[in-house]
Amino acid sequence: MTNRIHSPIPILRIFDESKALSFYVEWLNFKIDWQHRFEKLLPLYLQISRDGCILHLSEHHGDACPGSALRIPVANVDELYGELKGRPYMGYFPEVRTTPWGSRDMSILDPFGNRIVFTTDAESS
Repeated sequence: MTNRIHSPIPILRIFDESKALSFYVEWLNFKIDWQHRFEKLLPLYLQISRDGCILHLSEHHGDACPGSALRIPVANVDELYGELKGRPYMGYFPEVRTTPWGSRDMSILDPFGNRIVFTTDAESS
């Protein structure tokens, strides 16, 4: 039996629950897997997912720094672009660009300054 290493689960800092849910759940179409607060008025920590992508969002100071960046591989970034374009979000107008190394990338800033880059490898496009 080998000890397998799995994909990491990034923690992104958030500051406003309603903005986070509007962006990640309503616009990007992630679902809430679970959420936790130690007490009613304390910071929120939750797990969201879409397909095989799992993210943790945290209002806890010290869990993560605002302004983080992550790359999320997708089978077809142009399809995701079309989906998001058909569901506008507060003046966000993402674009898909071909990188010098050939991948197709769509970079989006969340309401807290975290940069999310959805990417399709050159071989997949």
